[in-house]
Amino acid sequence: MENFTMLLQGFAISGTPYNLLMAAFGGVMGILVGAMPGIGSLLGCALLLPLTFKMNATSAIIMLAAIYYGNMYGGSFSAILLNIPGDSPAIMTTLDGYPLTKKGMPGKALFTANVASFLGGTIGILILTFLGTMLADLGLKFGPSEMFAVMIFSLSSISWLLGESPSKGMASAMLGILIATIGIDGATGMPRYTFGSMNLLSGVLLVPFVIGVFGFSQVMSMMSDKGVDMSALSGKKLRFRDAMITRQEAKDCAPAIARSGFLGTIVGILPGSGATISAFLCYIFNKRVSKRGKLYGTGIPEGVAASEAANNSSAAGAFAPLLALGIPGSGTAAVLLSGLMMWGLTPGPQLFTDQPEFCWSLISSMYIGNVLCLAMAMLSIPFLVKLISVPAKLLSPIVVVLCFIGAFTASNDMTNIYVMIIGAVLGYFMTKYEYPTAPMLLSFVLTPTIEKNLYRAFITNDGSASLFWTKPITVTLLALTVILMIAPQVIKLVKKSRARKAG
Repeated sequence: MENFTMLLQGFAISGTPYNLLMAAFGGVMGILVGAMPGIGSLLGCALLLPLTFKMNATSAIIMLAAIYYGNMYGGSFSAILLNIPGDSPAIMTTLDGYPLTKKGMPGKALFTANVASFLGGTIGILILTFLGTMLADLGLKFGPSEMFAVMIFSLSSISWLLGESPSKGMASAMLGILIATIGIDGATGMPRYTFGSMNLLSGVLLVPFVIGVFGFSQVMSMMSDKGVDMSALSGKKLRFRDAMITRQEAKDCAPAIARSGFLGTIVGILPGSGATISAFLCYIFNKRVSKRGKLYGTGIPEGVAASEAANNSSAAGAFAPLLALGIPGSGTAAVLLSGLMMWGLTPGPQLFTDQPEFCWSLISSMYIGNVLCLAMAMLSIPFLVKLISVPAKLLSPIVVVLCFIGAFTASNDMTNIYVMIIGAVLGYFMTKYEYPTAPMLLSFVLTPTIEKNLYRAFITNDGSASLFWTKPITVTLLALTVILMIAPQVIKLVKKSRARKAG
């Protein structure tokens, strides 16, 4: 009850005209930044941080927070329409979003993404409001060994993404692990697989690689016989009613949004996880438990809803450890932490006691900003859909330019252009020969986190592996991983045994 009272007091502050303007401005900038491949919420917040120097702390953090969760809305736009994730959390959105566009239903995909983003974000904010401090303490219990076990558990779920050919899926996953290990070894400091190139010492960045695998490879497909010409949609006038999902689709999406909302918030609270890992895990989890799981990746609204609800709820969840413990759960949260310290605020257990007006005005502003982002995203649907009505011969150069800009701006390095081109060739041939790209991207995302936490676990335990069987959370997660890997084979043997007895 006390939290509810403080929340109402927060609305009195965040609802002032100036703070409403800051929330709206941050939301617009977040959507624009998210829709532009290669920039992302981290760079967007970092670039706009200087604008907040002369603002008061509350208005400034309201604007930066709106950029963060607004970015999750915008990232789905280019993912759905052009098969280019605007930011890495939107990678999983492409799996169903772009197939929906190819089916002539881009409006429905965008509508689903926006509604799922809003509902997922709202679930995350509600959990942050009433359970934020408690969950932040829970997240503090996850040290290096626990996070290593979480990532191993996540990687073991890759079997749900292997597709019809497990051998091709495993080959794709192994390729992702190999690419992820390029660069400096975190334990020895020695270069790996760099072939003497100084530019590869920092490894392969996710954003340019993903832009190549999804976006640029799509241009190559458009120029081949299997290319898809979206100009067939040019004669259609999109009505808002056409973009809305049916009642049955809403029933299918509702459980996925609820599951992703809760699970995504928990993942967002864990240190070092972030919205990208949250989107991967929630998509895989929903694919596993949903009755329509086999249709995931073929172009269904439920798949879009699962990933979009996850990344928005994760963005909300990241504020729990940031405010309650002073621990940033992602790169963007680290920028927000630096802003808080710049304004003389010290995040931690005492922040809610010493600065309650600031904390609750920020949380209340997220409710308001989430509604504003939904409204702006919905209003943009008709204009966005017109983009893909452009003939392929004119659209292809636009996509190419976006790919090059997105890859270069990831770190302002020409090496990223080469990474994007290599990724494009790789993605084109993998698609052509029916190798799934999702396992490769999942292993590519998880491998650095696994490696980093494994090193840290050994360092904190003086090189002993005993912590992997002495810490309850670690043991439980590793046991679940073993069960997850063995269970499918056991189920198959049981079914064969029953079939023999029945025969």
